[in-house]
Amino acid sequence: MTKSELAQSVFRVSHRTGHFKLRSGQTSSEYFDKYQFESDPRLLRSIAEQLRPLLPSDTELLGGLEMGGIPIATALSLLTGIPVVFVRKTPKDYGTCRFAEGPEIRGRRVTLIEDVITTGGQVVLSARDLRSDGALISTVLGVIDRSEGRTEKLKEAELELRALFTMAELKAAGAQP
Repeated sequence: MTKSELAQSVFRVSHRTGHFKLRSGQTSSEYFDKYQFESDPRLLRSIAEQLRPLLPSDTELLGGLEMGGIPIATALSLLTGIPVVFVRKTPKDYGTCRFAEGPEIRGRRVTLIEDVITTGGQVVLSARDLRSDGALISTVLGVIDRSEGRTEKLKEAELELRALFTMAELKAAGAQP
């Protein structure tokens, strides 16, 4: 599937209109229901294939952010052979009591994987947590960048955003016949 065909498919299955509260606290009249493209094996595989060239060459681990980044990171791992760390928003209060599950992250280059990024708030928090455990993080891959250029939080956290699609690109794809 070409990137253009993928954009049309993602828009078709996930774009919603109405009144939505985003994780950032903002409200929007448009929403991308990421679970619609993440639960479709054909689209998920295509997304991973299109994200693959965006991965920094020195990536040692993929950090799939709870919850939407996990299926994308897993699909990307299957294509690349790069192991995945599953990153919780808060550490669990039983068992290992960790917020990063999987391989050891200390001293390793982790590329964060997220589905939709609006302000980057959760990405920044997760990067901070992982860095406090010794992970080396400089890049986040996203499927949809709906920040519209407002990436100050990511820049302040020294994170480079590499997105497969901007919201404008998806809307343009959705307008095509």
